[in-house]
Amino acid sequence: MSSLKFYGDEIITGPGTLDAIKMIAGQRFFIVTGKTALFRNGTIKRAEALLKEGARDYAILSGIGANPSVLDVEAGLIKMKDFNPDVVIAIGGGSVLDAAKVMTLMCEYDGLTIEAIKTGQAPEKRERIKLVAIPTTSGTASEVTRAAVITFPAENIKIGLKTKAFIPDLAILDGELALSMPPNVMVESGMDALTHGLEAYINKNADDFTKTMARGAVEGLLKHLRQSFESGDIGSRQHVHNFSCLAGFAFQNAGLGMDHGIAHAFGGRFGTSHGLLNAIALPYVLEYNQQDPQVAEDLEQLSRLIGKNIIAEIKDLNKTFGIPSSFQAAGIPAEQFKAHYDELLKNSLLGSTQRNPVKMDVSEMDKVLVSIYYGEKKF
Repeated sequence: MSSLKFYGDEIITGPGTLDAIKMIAGQRFFIVTGKTALFRNGTIKRAEALLKEGARDYAILSGIGANPSVLDVEAGLIKMKDFNPDVVIAIGGGSVLDAAKVMTLMCEYDGLTIEAIKTGQAPEKRERIKLVAIPTTSGTASEVTRAAVITFPAENIKIGLKTKAFIPDLAILDGELALSMPPNVMVESGMDALTHGLEAYINKNADDFTKTMARGAVEGLLKHLRQSFESGDIGSRQHVHNFSCLAGFAFQNAGLGMDHGIAHAFGGRFGTSHGLLNAIALPYVLEYNQQDPQVAEDLEQLSRLIGKNIIAEIKDLNKTFGIPSSFQAAGIPAEQFKAHYDELLKNSLLGSTQRNPVKMDVSEMDKVLVSIYYGEKKF
């Protein structure tokens, strides 16, 4: 039996749909956003103007950076509780949305701790505070998923906290907001989305619904990612925004795989971009997983669909985007890799890796990590 939930109450999509803010019911709005980019390009000013137009009370929590930690969430929660909102609007990349999701749930349920959420004791619903997610990058699909990735510094790992209560009530997919992404952010977030689609597609838990969505997301992303990188026009950016979201529908119901388990382990230790780690690891992970006959068949079907070998196409995309072919080439020092290897190996087996189509153990993960780090296949 499958129990599927793809998003909250509504998704609004299209260029200029940031204006939908003025139609949101509520009086006390708490905006969660990043550091400076959305202030510089006027996005936050536009959001403020829309709230002022409706005579709404609002406050802004800014400064959420990449890889938000438990400490970041707890600090923001103090400000959110002090304002006591009935609507939270998260505007930014996946890190902003993830942090806002956790803060909002903890604000609604006084006394709820991150440790309780981590151990599966989180409530499954929100009722008092409405959560609105407005992504400005096209990769995480956090605007429609039940996951929130938070860094736990004491353990040097990123952990995907999960509950249906994290799913935003409203997602606004405004491609205009994606126009300001720097090239590296566009590339890394886009490859994150592609990884979501591919890992969901080959997942053993995929069913007719999630497999069809994942396949459509992969096909759409492969069609539009290059144009989004090369020209950055509104059409391609909106398409990538939409297909990233579609990949989110698939993976939150089917699950991911060891690409994400590895990325969370290395990102938690070194702070390296999640999308970059995913992109580097993806060809290796797919090559390893195709030893499973069903995965091999799935990848062959995708290859026929796009008219070329899917793994070769990913390698070509990485080359086009200037993505290194190994973790070492991405700047992770060899001495640090060796010094923390036992931790990296252990943490790479956690999280999404537990849903990898090929069951992983220490000896097999060792081969995969050495291959990805040095850029030489050892399996």
